[in-house]
Amino acid sequence: MTTSVPRAPSAAPASSVTTAPASAPASSVTTAPASFVTTAPMRQTLLVLGASGDLTGRLLLPGLGALLATGAVPGLRLVGSGMDAWDDERWRRRVADSFATVGADGAGESEVIRASRYVRADVTSEEGLRRLLAGCTGPLVIFFALPPMVAARAAAMLARIGVPPGTRLMLEKPFGVDRISAHSLNNLLATLVPEEQVHRIDHFLGKSTVLNLLGLRFANRIIEPVLNSAHVACVDIVFDETLGLEGRAGYYDGAGALIDMVQSHMLQVLALLAMDPPPSVSAQELRGRTAQVLRAARLWDDDPVAASRRARYTAGEIDGRRLPNYADEPGVDPARGTETLAEIVLTVDTWRWAGVPFRLRSGKAMSAVRKEAIITFKQPERVPDGLTGYERPDRLRIGFGPDCLGLDLNINGPGNPFDLDRVRLTADFGPGELPAYGEVLRGAFEADPTLSVRGDVAEECWRIVEPVLAAWRADEVPLGEYPAGSGGPVDSLLGPVPE
Repeated sequence: MTTSVPRAPSAAPASSVTTAPASAPASSVTTAPASFVTTAPMRQTLLVLGASGDLTGRLLLPGLGALLATGAVPGLRLVGSGMDAWDDERWRRRVADSFATVGADGAGESEVIRASRYVRADVTSEEGLRRLLAGCTGPLVIFFALPPMVAARAAAMLARIGVPPGTRLMLEKPFGVDRISAHSLNNLLATLVPEEQVHRIDHFLGKSTVLNLLGLRFANRIIEPVLNSAHVACVDIVFDETLGLEGRAGYYDGAGALIDMVQSHMLQVLALLAMDPPPSVSAQELRGRTAQVLRAARLWDDDPVAASRRARYTAGEIDGRRLPNYADEPGVDPARGTETLAEIVLTVDTWRWAGVPFRLRSGKAMSAVRKEAIITFKQPERVPDGLTGYERPDRLRIGFGPDCLGLDLNINGPGNPFDLDRVRLTADFGPGELPAYGEVLRGAFEADPTLSVRGDVAEECWRIVEPVLAAWRADEVPLGEYPAGSGGPVDSLLGPVPE
């Protein structure tokens, strides 16, 4: 019997840095002096592991520069470390170039650049990490800009030698490579620092529009009461981009669209869209509500074959750019069968959402940029005879780039008043003060975990996608193809793009 998948119808900062009892063995590094506990601004150190990598230059350092330009984190000391044979000057040029992309060229930012250091070290070795920690002063934030397995090995070595009390850890996604490794890494980190000092980064949670979902949903009476299965037909969360691989084969070909985007970013957006109203916007309440949603999420009909699609782009043209087949891109192993487009359909088994399909898609090399969540409402139960043109359902559209809000309605237009026309009411969200990485960095510096992913949530995200990954590895779901610059596979689970 074939399973049918439904388609669409036509933060407040902490006042001070807190310390924690040392959990490290006796061989650990020297603990922090008593002056660490203070209400005055402290000189902090940001230690970046993987400092010579792409993520650091493209995202982390610009976010840091924008944060410093606001006057936050006075006296920050920046230390970069990697395996590349860089010296201080080359590292400082990278920092300066990255800061310049966001206009962070004031006196404070210049001083951070001037005093910044680069240390070549193997961060999975005891000797390398001891040398790095010895050069860090004040409250310490360690950013793991590393692949998942390397990050786990570095964390294991830190657990062996210990870290100063009050140290906060920032780990990039993906967190682990599956549910078992995520659980193991969580247990390991728990021996290093308390959970509230672990910041699992999902920079989508730093996007102002994503957090604006809270105000949109819970501060508007005309919206919140109808966000449930009685009124909503389906919810689509889409992140399509026109970019291809762009030289990122080293990471992307081992991950693919499902792990890179759906397993992390898009499930976090789903949780914010589907959570029940929290009593407050405290970190504890928000993280608790998102955990409830993801624990209730599973594949539609528990069928990974019917509820998922995968495909990769072939040669094509986008805005005058010619893209080769993904399989022919430098660094790609065609035998891996890595997808550049992933779709899954989920259900959230709560009183609010039972029976409503949540359809998630991320695709590269698409014809147009489309980054939005669309809530499609059910048709009215009764429409007076004589009205026409109401067949298109109402939709609430939340754009993540550009940041905007749209409401699609059927109203009486010019001419025959009983022949309804389609209109879209639009509004722009106010821009955030900082780019996404600036926001998540600020959370770590201020010991505020609101924008970080809780450990159990990271494991739940892997649980949700594991049946799909298993079905794909077993070739139970064919790897489709779509030309670069097209709208994706013809058998998409999302149906046609709404007008």
